[in-house]
Amino acid sequence: AASDAGARVTLVEREERPGGILKQCVHDGFGLIRFGEKLSGPEYAYRYLRLAAERELPILTQTFLLALERDAEGYRLRLQNSRQGVFELRAAAVVWAAGCRERTARQVFIHGDRPAGIFTAGMVQYMVNVQGYLPTRRCVILGSGDIGLIMARRLTLEGASVKGVFEIQPYPSGLPRNITQCLDDYDIPLFLSHTVTAIHGTKRLTGVTVSQVDSSFRPIPDTEKEW
Repeated sequence: AASDAGARVTLVEREERPGGILKQCVHDGFGLIRFGEKLSGPEYAYRYLRLAAERELPILTQTFLLALERDAEGYRLRLQNSRQGVFELRAAAVVWAAGCRERTARQVFIHGDRPAGIFTAGMVQYMVNVQGYLPTRRCVILGSGDIGLIMARRLTLEGASVKGVFEIQPYPSGLPRNITQCLDDYDIPLFLSHTVTAIHGTKRLTGVTVSQVDSSFRPIPDTEKEW
C-alpha cells in the first residue's frame, strides 16, 4: 500500500522466508475477506509475496536490526546479514510490523521445574509444519484456544496420542467449528474447569497433575489426576 501511494519501500525480514506466522498455519480459513476464497496460511502469504514481486519491492531476508537511530533527516537503521555484513539504510519513516511473541514457559505459572517437553502451541506448530519434526508421541494440551485445538488435531494426524485438552474456564475459548472439527471428530476429550497444577520430571517431562477448579479458578482438593 505504501508503494502504491508513491513511497520507496524496503522490507527487512529476519527469517529465511517472508510470511511470518502464516508459514506455519497450514490449515485453511484465510483469504475469505481479502481474496474471496479459503486459503491456507502459506497460500495467503504467497498472494502478498506475488503482489510485492509485481512492484519489485526489495525484501532483505535473514537480516537483523542492530540499531535504530533518529536524526534531523529521519531514521538510520544499522542492519546485518551474511551477504552484506553490517550496513545501513536511511528512511523517512519506519513501520514496525514484527507481530507478537508467545508467553514463554517461565511466564506460565505452573508449579514444578521446566524440563524438556514443554512447548507453546505456536512452537509445536512451527516444529511440525515448518521443520517437519514431531516433538512428542504422547501429550496433553493446556488451553482450548484455536491454535491449541488445531494442533491437537495436527498432532493426532501425525501419529501422536493427545490425551486431552484442559481448559481452566467453564467454557471453551476456541471457535465452535474447531471444537467439532479438531476434537469431536478425533475423539479428543475436552475437560472444562480443569488446569495443570504440577509438572513431573527433571530432565524430561514424564507427566502432569491436573485438578478441577472452582469458580475462582482455585484447585479443588481431592480432584487431582496424573496424566
